[in-house]
Amino acid sequence: MAAATEKGSRERELIVSVSPHIRSEVSVSRIMWTVSISLMPALVMGFYFFGPRAIGVVALCIASSVFFENVVGKAIGKPGTVSDGSAFLTGLLLGMNLPASLWSVHPFLLHVPVLGAFFAVVITKLLFGGLGYNIFNPALMGRAFLLVSWPRAMTTWLKPAAALVGLDAQTTATPLGILKEQGMGKLMEVFGTKQSLYLHLLIGERAGSIGEVSALALLIGGLYLLYKKYITWHTPLSFLATVGILTWVFGGKSASGGLALFTGDPILHILSGGLMLGAFFMATDYVTGPQLRQAQVFFGIGCGLITVIIRLIGGFPEGVMFSILLMNCFAPLIDRLVKSRPFGFREVRA
Repeated sequence: MAAATEKGSRERELIVSVSPHIRSEVSVSRIMWTVSISLMPALVMGFYFFGPRAIGVVALCIASSVFFENVVGKAIGKPGTVSDGSAFLTGLLLGMNLPASLWSVHPFLLHVPVLGAFFAVVITKLLFGGLGYNIFNPALMGRAFLLVSWPRAMTTWLKPAAALVGLDAQTTATPLGILKEQGMGKLMEVFGTKQSLYLHLLIGERAGSIGEVSALALLIGGLYLLYKKYITWHTPLSFLATVGILTWVFGGKSASGGLALFTGDPILHILSGGLMLGAFFMATDYVTGPQLRQAQVFFGIGCGLITVIIRLIGGFPEGVMFSILLMNCFAPLIDRLVKSRPFGFREVRA
């Protein structure tokens, strides 16, 4: 009887957190599903340019993520739910970060999205404690795992027009890959003029991951999240601005192949690769990014700096994924460094 009374008192115990005590209608479920909805324009453009292959890859990632969230979560005592949308969003982001070529260019690659979802949901999220406890962005960790495990498959890009017809799709290089390996001259040879290049990057008619190709669609989704106040401008703007400024200063080359300062093309770098997808939808993750506004600015600057270093100096043509994962490590430290002292605080020395 005494044990039952003690248990009842614990259940009625009121736990009060620190101020401010503000009631909000915004829930985890609403945020997750809203972010998923904001990704729909970019997803539709990916489906349009890459066809059924893209649909198959994304659907497989989502189904696998939801399956592992519930089955493995229950097995280890952390039951997941489909309704909160976190597993769906993880699978969606993972699928949008993968090439459409995984679906049918090689018949034995269908296990790759499934293993990526397993690593993202089980290894990166559930084993760290579940939603809200993971250190790294799950979708990006899943992609990083696949990139180091199957580098050739993960860097085989389909030509958008050819992906819509037949099974013998043509492969090609991404704009950043062409720029990295053959320079701006070859890029102009492929796309014609800079205006034509920018238009292709905006609309999405170019090689790349399924969800990263249309910069305009991603911008629309990002602006919608800003309008809903689910994210703030601090991380995306500092991320994009850092990439733009640094590539303008250090991204140009002279006729002899040397560095030519202040001659780079910032618009090309901002619209290319996964920068828009990363800046608006993954660097702004509540769990793995900083919480303080000033810290988010430093976080975005750090992401932009690492991205530019990898693009211009490193061995990969793209660096957004690596930059966000590396900065995830420093997010708590940045929050701590910029945290303001309480008013009237005075250090007392013994």
